Amino acid sequence: MKLYKLPSQTLLEIESEFLLGPELDWDDLLGRENLKSLLTKESQTWDKLSSADAESLIKEELLAPMGTQEIWAAGVTYYRSRTARMEESQDAGGADFYDKVYAADRPELFFKATPSRVSSPGGKVNIRKDSTWDVPEPELTMLISPSGKVQGFTVGNDMSSRSIEGENPLYLPQAKVYQGCASIGPCILIQDSISESTEISLEIYRNGELAASGKTNLTQLKRKPQELAGWLFRGNTFPVGCFLMTGTGIVPDDFTLAKGDEIKISIEGIGTLENTVGLI
Repeated sequence: MKLYKLPSQTLLEIESEFLLGPELDWDDLLGRENLKSLLTKESQTWDKLSSADAESLIKEELLAPMGTQEIWAAGVTYYRSRTARMEESQDAGGADFYDKVYAADRPELFFKATPSRVSSPGGKVNIRKDSTWDVPEPELTMLISPSGKVQGFTVGNDMSSRSIEGENPLYLPQAKVYQGCASIGPCILIQDSISESTEISLEIYRNGELAASGKTNLTQLKRKPQELAGWLFRGNTFPVGCFLMTGTGIVPDDFTLAKGDEIKISIEGIGTLENTVGLI
C-alpha cells in the first residue's frame, strides 16, 4: 500500500489499483496507531482511477507526504558514512567521535527539519552560500506513530554541508538544518518492516549528464529501523508521529553539488524522489 499527498486530494495505491480520495488531515491520519487498517477502511468509498490517470496526477504535483510532523535523522549508521565523516573532520580533530559512535550502543540522533524546511517531490532543495562542499544523502526514512511503532517508509534526502560539519562537529546543526535542507516522498509505503535486501540508489545530473551516482542496500545498515525508533522515543514524545531518516551508505567522493543540479534518489519498492538544487 502506497499513500500519496496531492494538493487537494489523497491517492492510495493498493496492489496496482489506484483510489482517489478527499484531502485528509495528515496530522490526524499519521497520528493514528493502525494506519494500514484505517486507510483500507476509509478508501472503500474512494473513486477508482486508471493507472494512466493516476500516473498523470503523480507527475503533475506531489506534496511531501506529511502534516506538521518533525523529521529527525540518524548518523553514522553505515560503515561508509563512518569513514566519510572521519575523513572530513580529521583536521578538526573530530574523527574519533564518528568512530566511537559507530561502535557505541547509543546511536547519533539529531533534529533535521520542521515541515516548513522540507521540499516536496519535484521541488528545490538548497545548498548554502557559506558552504563549499555539499552533498545529498539518500536515506530510507521511517514514519513512526505516537507510540513509537514503525508504520511506513519513504525516500529521504538529507542535504548536508560537509564543509561546515567538517570544520567542527559542533557545527552539525548549521550543516544540517536550514531552508530546503530536506525532502521526502514521493509516497509512504505503508508497512511495518522492509527487506534487508532493499536497494537504495543515487543519481545526480548536471546539464543533463550524469555527474555522480552510487548504490547500497539495507544489509549495510548497522542499526535496524525499529532499534533507531526506540532510541528516538527515549525521553521524547511525538503527538502526531514523526519521521526518522536512518542514515546514508552513499557518500559521493570528490563531488559537490551546484545550483541547477538534478537529484534522483530511488528506493526499491517505494519509488524515486526527484529534486533540483537551489542556492540559499
